[in-house]
Amino acid sequence: QVHLVESGGGSVQAGGSLRFSCDASGALVSRRYMGWFRQAPGTEREGVAVIYTSGGGGIHADSVKGRFTISQDNAKNRVYLQMNSLKPEDTAMYYCAAGERVRSGTIFRADNYAQWGQGTQVTVSS
Repeated sequence: QVHLVESGGGSVQAGGSLRFSCDASGALVSRRYMGWFRQAPGTEREGVAVIYTSGGGGIHADSVKGRFTISQDNAKNRVYLQMNSLKPEDTAMYYCAAGERVRSGTIFRADNYAQWGQGTQVTVSS
């Protein structure tokens, strides 16, 4: 099975930066897609960014495009989320996720991902 351990998060002023890491173990076939999701109180879980671990660049939600960047190391056992130009509306609990298959056009649907990290809080102050 896949095991995910997140690190990072915290509090930052608007305009600041944070970086998350997600350490992954288990068969690579079970984590072909690695992503970051977020959920604020009273809202649905929202996809932020996803990367295909076999190669290629990341896919980013419109709300974070140009500010956040997902990447992975060469060994494919660690995924990063670099968060720049943070806004108060980015405040949420953030989760690392892994999945084997993603249906076409549904890359940001949470039910595509079978394994989840424990979550880490991000708070952005104005």
